[in-house]
Amino acid sequence: MNEIIGRCPVCNEKFTVTRLTCSRCGTAMEGEFSMCKFCYLTREQRTFIEIFIKCRGNLKEMEKELGISYPTIRSRLENVILALGYKVEAVEENTVNRKEVLEKLEKGEISPQEALKLLKDR
Repeated sequence: MNEIIGRCPVCNEKFTVTRLTCSRCGTAMEGEFSMCKFCYLTREQRTFIEIFIKCRGNLKEMEKELGISYPTIRSRLENVILALGYKVEAVEENTVNRKEVLEKLEKGEISPQEALKLLKDR
């Protein structure tokens, strides 16, 4: 059986379902039925959500699973949030990621003094 698509491939408008049929007994219902929000996501977005759930929302685990960077995962997650009709809160560009600072310190990329300064400036 083919997977249902949620949007028209010509104009990208949301499809409505007009007929439901039971594959077991053949009973059918006709009318206009809406699909769930997730049906309107692209296949790529639905796959992303499946992996998000599998990883229990842990973005670091998703990095490993998908082999892509944290910022790319954040971007894709925000894309899905928007596609579901929710607002994405703007992230302040000057916000320092504590974990990133500690990783840089551990790798010797910054000095302990620089790390302290970055963490205090948060």
